[in-house]
Amino acid sequence: FTFVWCWVQSMPTRRMETSPIPVVTVQTAPFDDQRPGTNGLRRKTAVFEGKKNYLQNYIQSLLSSIDLRDRQGCTMVVGSDGRYFSRAAIEVIVQMAAANGIGRLVIGHNGLLSTPAVSCIIRKIKAIGGIILTASHNPGGPGGDFGIKFNVANGGPSPDTVMERIHQVSRTLEEYAICPDLRIDLSRLGRQEFDLENKFKPFRVEIVDSVEVYLQLLRNIFDFTAIKSFLTGPDQLKIHIDAMNGVMGPYVRRILCDELGAPANSAVNCVPLEDFGGRPPEPNLTYATSVVDAMKGGDFGFGAAFDADGDRYMILGENGFFVNPSDSVAIMAANLSAIPFFRQYGVKGFARSMATSTALDRVAKAMKLALYETPTGWRYFGNLMDSGRCSLCGEESFGTGSDHIREKDGLWSVLMWLSIMAARKLSVEQIVREHWAKFGRNYFCRFDYEGLDPRAAFYLMRDLEAVISDKAFTNQKFAVGDHMYSVERADNFEYIDPVDGSVVRNQVSVGRLIVFNDTSRLVFRMSGSGGGMGAIIRIYAESFERDPERHSRETQVVLGPLIAIALKISSIHERTGRRGPNVIT
Repeated sequence: FTFVWCWVQSMPTRRMETSPIPVVTVQTAPFDDQRPGTNGLRRKTAVFEGKKNYLQNYIQSLLSSIDLRDRQGCTMVVGSDGRYFSRAAIEVIVQMAAANGIGRLVIGHNGLLSTPAVSCIIRKIKAIGGIILTASHNPGGPGGDFGIKFNVANGGPSPDTVMERIHQVSRTLEEYAICPDLRIDLSRLGRQEFDLENKFKPFRVEIVDSVEVYLQLLRNIFDFTAIKSFLTGPDQLKIHIDAMNGVMGPYVRRILCDELGAPANSAVNCVPLEDFGGRPPEPNLTYATSVVDAMKGGDFGFGAAFDADGDRYMILGENGFFVNPSDSVAIMAANLSAIPFFRQYGVKGFARSMATSTALDRVAKAMKLALYETPTGWRYFGNLMDSGRCSLCGEESFGTGSDHIREKDGLWSVLMWLSIMAARKLSVEQIVREHWAKFGRNYFCRFDYEGLDPRAAFYLMRDLEAVISDKAFTNQKFAVGDHMYSVERADNFEYIDPVDGSVVRNQVSVGRLIVFNDTSRLVFRMSGSGGGMGAIIRIYAESFERDPERHSRETQVVLGPLIAIALKISSIHERTGRRGPNVIT
């Protein structure tokens, strides 16, 4: 993409200090719980805020994981979803980056940058990487969660090798470097330069517009004129967008309202709040009740909600018609010809996480394109994209993206839907039902058991593995009512990366898979995104239906027998004391 980088080049520069700022070395001791998970390091906010040196240790481990030759004088991007403790953490990151030889930091205005925007900027300015302060959809505030992600030079999440290096450094860390007297102003756009002791060149911080570069990228992907006509013309589509008081507020206002003409009252909860208004910023039917209730009223034809850092989304049609995220990525794939970017650059292949439904597989087969099935975690898609194998990918956890960046992208997904609707002149529900009629419907749901005792969850998954690994389990039959299911295969999902040959196996976060003879599937997975609130076990159920006459049934009714089998073989209620899941999607 070619667009102007004037927003940095034209910035005023201000030298903040007249005498060199000292670099201080602080003695510390390692913590034994700083192994990053699927989405970096997440803990209760009180851990980062209250444990002496906890934040500093992890930032030093992260910085030290970068080879000194690469680190000296390099550029990094820093942004947050605006949650509580972000500003304090950014100040520490700036002070430590300066002391560790980083030459320049690019930080979003008031510390705010969506995760997709961070990926976009890293790639645009060829930064060595970026630090994102977010715990995604987890609650914020003093009693909530806090997280630190490190995205590498391709703009995507750290691969396993990088996360392991960070962890190894954290285990033996004895000191960290910091410039405690260095202060920055996150509210003032422009360059701020600092002279440090023992450093030849000044350390530079650039506070940049949070939206502009990402907006320029989207202009090069979509037909903004067509979308604007769709939102403002005589037959305008009325939309209702909920930013859930996360980082997406400024993006929604600037792009959907100011740029594309949606009325200002189309967007709600657009002021970023440190506690996200007291609710989990999770875009699903359980937590995004504001947009769900608004859409059920029938006044709007399109609704969407975003999570705290803007990489996840939920789509609703008129009268609250819910689009399952597995269906969403499949429908995007089937309609890529509506998007100028894909018309220009072509489509190379598709990818999905193993737990995501096989709806995308059917589109890939019809289009004669490769389909890659990966573990959960966007870093696996990044390898495929960098090697030119994948153009579109998605996960069942409300995340979809393409090779325009190396992160899932909520607003990009919303613009994909608006573009498809504008091109086809159909409603959300009509598009979904026509897709089912052509490709068949994959009934799909996910049960989340949150806040489980970690030991109980671990042993549950271990014992489940023993059950499904037993040779006698294959061909076992389960009768539920008038339904009979026969196990065709059951295994621990294994992934061999086609790019670098790396292997992922025997990890509870990857998942245990059961496939029945009618292609129905069950997946059990222990999530790595609990943020210190206990373990999470997710159960996924999927069943395919070709007959259009049977596409309007209730998902829970269709999948009821499969869910009963899942509960029986896992004994999750008996072993955890739960009566049911916290969230059903």
